[in-house]
Amino acid sequence: MNTTVLARRISTLLFLAALLAFVGGCANKNSNPAGSGGTGDLPPLANSVGSYGDLELPVEMKWDSEKSMAINTESFKGGILHYNGRVDITSLKDFITASMRNNKWRQVGEASYKNVMMAFTKPNKTCMVVLSEGMGGSLGKTNATLYVTDDLGAAKNLNTFGEPAAPAN
Repeated sequence: MNTTVLARRISTLLFLAALLAFVGGCANKNSNPAGSGGTGDLPPLANSVGSYGDLELPVEMKWDSEKSMAINTESFKGGILHYNGRVDITSLKDFITASMRNNKWRQVGEASYKNVMMAFTKPNKTCMVVLSEGMGGSLGKTNATLYVTDDLGAAKNLNTFGEPAAPAN
């Protein structure tokens, strides 16, 4: 057999294999398996962070329990929550900014350098978010670390020990 004919056949077979892989991959993206929790054909765009209903991250960000810790008492709830996922750091920053605004958080500061740091407040609550690129730079995973405080005692007019606060003079 002529090498030119053989090369054409191999090229054609490789092209068809690549085309089938591409079409098959696209077909799987649109399927919505039963019990996936999506609404209709649309997957959820965001998940709540920990037990905080007013903090959201994209579904691509996954919780890293080994780098996270939390504390819950009668008068205080807070912690360091670490997430990572394959999300562009700029789009993650934009997502968090919009989500916090929608959940009535007020942005009180931002610093950008190699990493991005944003600070948000609500009455009796604070949240500082640090975004960084993991190994591999923009091709690797993006890290999001949230430092959250929720002063439950202040909302109930209690001191840090959970006792009724003395009236101010």
